[in-house]
Amino acid sequence: MSDDEKLPLDSWHRAQGGRMVSFAGYSMPIQYEGIMAEHLWTRESAGLFDVSHMGQLQLIGDDAAEALEAIVPGDISALKPGRVRYTLLLAEDGGILDDLMVTNTGKHLYLVVNGATKHDDIAYMRRHLPDSIGLNHLEGDALLALQGPKAAEALARIGIKPFKDGWPVPTELFFMQAGPFLWNDVPLGISRSGYTGEDGFEISVPADKAEALAQALVDQPEVKPIGLGARDSLRLEAGLPLYGHDIDDRTTPIEADLGFALSKRRREAADFPAASKILSQREHGAERKRVGLIIEGRQPVREGAAVVDDDGKEVGKVTSGGFSPSLGQPIAMAYVPAAQSELGSTITIEQRGKPFTGTVAAMPFVPHNYHRQPKL
Repeated sequence: MSDDEKLPLDSWHRAQGGRMVSFAGYSMPIQYEGIMAEHLWTRESAGLFDVSHMGQLQLIGDDAAEALEAIVPGDISALKPGRVRYTLLLAEDGGILDDLMVTNTGKHLYLVVNGATKHDDIAYMRRHLPDSIGLNHLEGDALLALQGPKAAEALARIGIKPFKDGWPVPTELFFMQAGPFLWNDVPLGISRSGYTGEDGFEISVPADKAEALAQALVDQPEVKPIGLGARDSLRLEAGLPLYGHDIDDRTTPIEADLGFALSKRRREAADFPAASKILSQREHGAERKRVGLIIEGRQPVREGAAVVDDDGKEVGKVTSGGFSPSLGQPIAMAYVPAAQSELGSTITIEQRGKPFTGTVAAMPFVPHNYHRQPKL
């Protein structure tokens, strides 16, 4: 008997033909009609993902942004209402405890954290944030992600309205913008974001209304339900790290190639955890770095495969790997010594006693297709 928790859409997934597996303590659909087909459908049309296992949190208080900055390197104080920012929850030694999205709703901060780490994140924040900052775990809300080049077209058709007259509709948002909306008088929080590299939206919805919303979306000809398998291959092609695999509390932002998450003001102030260590790595380079690899042949290398030197000594590790449906060849992410991290470098990988050759490649492997705001 499984001890996994059930998502609000559990029975809906099963009715849609979802094959359920255990992931992050939940029973979740890994696929419906097949990972390859679902992956390509999302790249060409629109896919609906259930990401309700993620942690949805509210930080409430006049000084919530400043308080959060004590444990992240992002410039949260400068985040305008309706804007979203990617940042990192840092341990005192600079290790990454989680990566997360922060939205300034205009009333409070809304955070989305990883499902497998959400309870640890909450405990860590409660220890490090002042008592004056309220922290709410929105356990009564589901989270759906509609992703793909036709996501906006499908979303526009189901009748979502602005929360107030004169406000934009969801399809008028640009990448990393968010706002409150109504669907049949149901309150929704929608951001134009996601983790596939495609245009799309993440939709927070009361759990008891999630099935009706999911069904309304998959009733659109552009939309199919998509499982965890394709979500993983999509984010790998997009060069996006998965917490607990490509980043963890033993990796720093510089080693993980996430230096963009260090906001300029915060770098200058050097007032985030392990700032001296992280800024030294930024200036002088870290000893190892997360890189993308194109793998020769047709067989993928998988997480845990060893990166080895000419003498066969392990000098790094593959953290994600698989076959790229879009490119038709195996790709991977790995940590390699800094000297081997330059584009075009040849890497030797050993998996089950068999050698593989990888070439360091630029990430994303497949170009991002975000709906960005035009620069003036």
